[in-house]
Amino acid sequence: MEEIKRIGRTLKYEGAIVDVYSDSIQMPDGRVAEWDYIAHRKGAAAVVAVTPEGKILMVHQYRNALDRMTIEIPAGARDSVTEDTMVCAIRELEEETGYRAGHMEKLLSLKTTVAFCNEFIDVYLATELTPGRQNLDPDEYIDVHAYDPDELLSMIYQGKIQDSKTVSGILAYCYQKGNKIR
Repeated sequence: MEEIKRIGRTLKYEGAIVDVYSDSIQMPDGRVAEWDYIAHRKGAAAVVAVTPEGKILMVHQYRNALDRMTIEIPAGARDSVTEDTMVCAIRELEEETGYRAGHMEKLLSLKTTVAFCNEFIDVYLATELTPGRQNLDPDEYIDVHAYDPDELLSMIYQGKIQDSKTVSGILAYCYQKGNKIR
């Protein structure tokens, strides 16, 4: 493949979570194209939290970008670019669900939208859950529900769960545990 090269980057918007840029990209034939680029400032972590009964804790919350409620695994941004994602995952699990994990292990790392954004999320498996205290941010309204993995797989295939970190995390967990993924 011939070389494609970024020759310029202009900041268009600086936000609290992301910065938006316009990139000038030189194509192999010499033309220059303008591409959007979104820089996620900190990265994030997410958690597939499995109860002793084998159910997965899911959060129901409103997402402005979709203008609707979603069903997702607990997740959140790191407090800083140097924060270990496992520390972030432990914090977000308790903040959003009110549970603590006795055991955490990394399931996978993913890039959420590679066409225009550099956001990465490390997804962890949390087991040996014990009740703690939910501690939501002032702008968070979250309901927590536990689902059977097969029920979540069905919701993914029906298009009821579309969030990339959630789909990836559930599929990775089910594959690891030998669940029938279809």
